[in-house]
Amino acid sequence: MTSAGTTPQRSDAQRNREKVLEAAIAELTRDPEVPLSVIAKRAGVGQGTFYRNFPNRETLVLEVYQREVRQVVSSASTLLEELAPDAALREWMNRLAAFAMVKSGLAEAFDQAGRPTGDANPAYVMVRDTVETLLAANREAGTIRADITTGDFLLAIAGIWQIDPAGDWRSQAARLLDLVMAGLRAPA
Repeated sequence: MTSAGTTPQRSDAQRNREKVLEAAIAELTRDPEVPLSVIAKRAGVGQGTFYRNFPNRETLVLEVYQREVRQVVSSASTLLEELAPDAALREWMNRLAAFAMVKSGLAEAFDQAGRPTGDANPAYVMVRDTVETLLAANREAGTIRADITTGDFLLAIAGIWQIDPAGDWRSQAARLLDLVMAGLRAPA
């Protein structure tokens, strides 16, 4: 990943960075307190390579979490191209719930790393903006109530973060998200 004014990484350096991120996702999901040396070893990179890319746990955890959120967020545009707006919104909610459950250990690691809150959290901003895009498409199609705000929606789905990932989370999330969709729908 480069920022303005920096030189792009060599392809081998980018591959090493990606290997570290993939290993980190797996290891942090399994154990939020996994030693960084275990992640480096699983990625097949040396300590120097690891710390050149991620100077501390917080940097690594933040990058992993944001990467995973970007994947969920980026799926919204594809869903809106392929499905009716209400079906796209419901499927996106499924993906967000799956992210919440499968990555619960990652979320715990993110909390331990000192998760920024609200607009200071880039992941929250990405999700909020995606929700607004999905809701706007649905308002335009007349499939949801016109008075539903992004804040309303985020509060309504907040229950997915309370579901126990060790239980039958899929059916519980489906019931909860079906209730949310029913509440969003425009009257006939």
